[in-house]
Amino acid sequence: MRRRAASGSVVLAVLLVAVVVVGLWHITQGTSGVGFAGLVRSLLGARADVGGVPVTDVLTGSRLPRVLAGIAVGVALGSAGALLQSVTRNPLAAPDTLAVTAGSYFALCVVAAFGLAVPLWASSAVAFGGGLLAAAVVLGLVGSASGLGSTRLVLAGSAVAMALDAATATLLILFQESTTGLYAWGSGSLAQLNLDAAERAAPVIVAGFAAALLLSHRLDVLGLGDDAATSLGVPVRSTRVVAVLCAVLLTSIAVTLSGPLAFVGLAAPVAVRLAAGRFRALSRHAFLIPACGLAGALLVLLADAVLRAVLGAQAAASIPTGIPTSLLGAVVIVALALRLRDAGPTREAPRAHVALRSRRRFVTVVVAAAVLLAAAALTGLLAGSLWLRTGDLVLWLRGDAPGLIGLALDDRAPRVAAAVVAGAALALAGSVVQGTVRNPLAEPGVLGITAGAGLGAVIVVTSTAGGRTALVVTAVAVGLATFALIAVLAWRGGLRPGRFLLVGIGCGYALSDVSTFLLLRADPWDTPRILTWLSGTTYGRSFADVLPVALVLLLATPAVLSMRRELDLLAIDDDTPRILGVRREGTRLLLLTIAAITAATSVIAIGVVGFVGLVAPHLARTLAGARHGRVIPVAMLLGALLVSIADTLGRTLIAPSQIPAGLMMALVGAPYFVWLLRRSRT
Repeated sequence: MRRRAASGSVVLAVLLVAVVVVGLWHITQGTSGVGFAGLVRSLLGARADVGGVPVTDVLTGSRLPRVLAGIAVGVALGSAGALLQSVTRNPLAAPDTLAVTAGSYFALCVVAAFGLAVPLWASSAVAFGGGLLAAAVVLGLVGSASGLGSTRLVLAGSAVAMALDAATATLLILFQESTTGLYAWGSGSLAQLNLDAAERAAPVIVAGFAAALLLSHRLDVLGLGDDAATSLGVPVRSTRVVAVLCAVLLTSIAVTLSGPLAFVGLAAPVAVRLAAGRFRALSRHAFLIPACGLAGALLVLLADAVLRAVLGAQAAASIPTGIPTSLLGAVVIVALALRLRDAGPTREAPRAHVALRSRRRFVTVVVAAAVLLAAAALTGLLAGSLWLRTGDLVLWLRGDAPGLIGLALDDRAPRVAAAVVAGAALALAGSVVQGTVRNPLAEPGVLGITAGAGLGAVIVVTSTAGGRTALVVTAVAVGLATFALIAVLAWRGGLRPGRFLLVGIGCGYALSDVSTFLLLRADPWDTPRILTWLSGTTYGRSFADVLPVALVLLLATPAVLSMRRELDLLAIDDDTPRILGVRREGTRLLLLTIAAITAATSVIAIGVVGFVGLVAPHLARTLAGARHGRVIPVAMLLGALLVSIADTLGRTLIAPSQIPAGLMMALVGAPYFVWLLRRSRT
């Protein structure tokens, strides 16, 4: 026991020394040109100025606050991640996957957007409340300890976080003047004006950290299981509640200090727990929690320092620290997913709610969906900042419409067509993905395919040669390359559903960070065009953007329908296709390739839109039954209907301003996703 304690103390000492060394290196970096020698002379009492400004002022006014903020945020997020992983007994639990960060950020944006008078010291309380509510929703969805499977927890947290992120983005669009500072801050930044923020945060972090350490023994016992912990006198429920409150408190103060700094709360605890295999003392929370805090501080400082060393202090000033830390976290998720077995609770339960439907019911649903889609498309043509009548549409079709009406319909018609074909394409891809991986909670966006296609579009827009043909080819190519990467990484004894899903989530996060990096580095004049793609909108679309998606649909739909029997068999289990002579892996790969092509092409028409590939197939199964010969056409109609409605609402609710269709879909789709998870709890 003493040897273990000694080894744990050595590990903590090594981490502490590493934080100090990296912190000293970090202090020598900056835009003022003050190097290590100048700082040493200043500390020794020698008079040193840079551009008439004393070096001591540079140190205390810029560099030291940034380093202290990095240490404080890293310790807070690392400790919070350790607590959440221990409480849930899940290696993927973190402030990000439990939506704590998104909840804190949303709460602060609400206060800023509506101009609520909140004292500076109370901003932490606002962030704490938002983070606590978000965490309560996510933990309530996954249920008891038996329901805390990796896939379910990540999907629940992702759903809640996406909904909150969409609501936050909507506030940033609607209240630009009030939330201008929060937009750049939303990617996570260590920039500080002085030492005041770190001084206010320090007591809160110390208190939360101390409370976490007091729970160490209880958490050690809790790791043995609920029954064992109860028999040993540990109050399980109160221990979990206090631990979650400590984690939310630490996360909220980190958000108020540096913004949503992604994945530190996941990467640091995972790295320490992996090291616990060699240093057994780290399995005890008395060593684990401080080790995770120091590892978090090391990760934050190292990511920021390396970014400055590679790009230079001046160039790195425009790149939020959250981007390199998020990239690191994405790598951790993928690496961890490859070590995990599939979680079963989320796969089978939803199917129990699908009843057999008659052919008459199927025909009725198809006709009703087609009528609703036609009505939605017509409404999309007539609605907007200038409301039109059906007679105006007739005049436009004959070529006799007045100038203003003609211009309005020339703009709206391609947008309505883009929404319809993109919604149908995403629904088709979602139906194939859900059936192939046997997970009704999967969809192309979660698998990272649309994120890859969006990155391809961003690459073209930010490059010098950015024609329409290059954009189409690059978007599809990068989307397919993303799918290929996911398939290769997840191929370990076959394309197993849970692993495939988690690898896709990690790749999607990484590609989104690369897109954000390119956005921040691009010419400001290109920013609106880039955001058009990333936010999922039909703004500026033409019929030339609709044509590629329509052609892919014409080819992919009959191809998938011809394989509907194989898709039905794959959706049952792994043994049935093999018994009936279906080449399981080859068929699965072919179907997923078609889904990848369809989803990647849809980005051309509407950008990156989530939840369509989730909501439409599930609604189709509920209405038409589980057979894919019926699910696919109904899902395509419903997907086109949902995106068309989202696009029309986004264009009309706050006209002449507009809310991107992707944000509207997230605001509508995420609550449904949450309800679906709640319904499928076991």
